[in-house]
Amino acid sequence: MAPRPPAPVVLHGRYTRLEPLTAAHVPDLHLAGSCDDGLWQWLPVVTPYTLGEMTMLVEQRLAQQAAGGAVMFAIIPAGTERAAGWVAYTDVAVADERLDIGWHWAARSTWDTPVTAETQLLLLRHAFEHLAFGRVQWQIDHLDIRAQLALSGLGAVREGPLRRHARRSDGTWRDTLVYAMLANEWRGGWGAGLF
Repeated sequence: MAPRPPAPVVLHGRYTRLEPLTAAHVPDLHLAGSCDDGLWQWLPVVTPYTLGEMTMLVEQRLAQQAAGGAVMFAIIPAGTERAAGWVAYTDVAVADERLDIGWHWAARSTWDTPVTAETQLLLLRHAFEHLAFGRVQWQIDHLDIRAQLALSGLGAVREGPLRRHARRSDGTWRDTLVYAMLANEWRGGWGAGLF
């Protein structure tokens, strides 16, 4: 099967649902993540503190999606019906059968819960099994140990650093670590217990 570009869809899991991000998610996202610098420190934006700032961030992400630069998902933990963060497919290269998972942040209430792993597994399963991509990758800050441990736990391979690759929102430089998983490394059954 030839790879297909991702489009906004709903992905269902046992612990979370990923649905297309919309402006209607803004109030919940504001409650889940505004005023918490720790949630935003690895993203190239300034922490939102007001409903208006969260609205602006969502509008920017939706504009990125409209321009073909991302497919954005709201993270809805099971039983809540409230957005607790977002995640995206980015840097989609259909001809190269490659895409990134990025722009991920989630409320602290989801940390160290199955929501975290299942969010990534839902996106991996969709990319490999439904869209027929050959490679999924992540680009993360070298200081983000939490993400490194999570990706290693999913079976992603650390491929190496891109030195002095991107400027953080505070003006300092980060090295970017690239992690990846190939279609032949995807163990769809690995996450079966979560779905």
